[in-house]
Amino acid sequence: MQHYLIDGNNLIGKQSSLKSLQETDPQQSREKLTFILDRYFVNRKYKVSLHFDGFEKDKIRTAKMKIVYSDNKTADEKIRQQIEYAKNPKKLVVITSDFSLGEFAKKCSCSVIKSEEFLKKLSDKNDSKSENEIQKEIDNEEIKRLFGI
Repeated sequence: MQHYLIDGNNLIGKQSSLKSLQETDPQQSREKLTFILDRYFVNRKYKVSLHFDGFEKDKIRTAKMKIVYSDNKTADEKIRQQIEYAKNPKKLVVITSDFSLGEFAKKCSCSVIKSEEFLKKLSDKNDSKSENEIQKEIDNEEIKRLFGI
């Protein structure tokens, strides 16, 4: 199973609305990114680790991901450690535009996707189902059973 290692602050910095939100409310920008990523990965069979610089302020709820805070280190250092200790680095996909981290990951046989490219995947309407498509897939009988209709 592939394991995505996401450089959260780097990804936030490449998306204009998240970047401006981070300047005023860093916690809310992290929460919004987590929500976006959860929706993207929810029906995909990948492990996901979202890395942020600094310390955990408020717990962020996530359905799919493990959130890693770097504490006194940088998120890049924590991602490097995770790559170094991986049993099979070829199954790791690192999302970052940080040149040195990307080069390190490539040397360790990881796949690397630049943050800008990954953001395009997140916003690609064909890559994720709309709410209407999901709703059509739900069996009406199941809805009636759940809600006692």
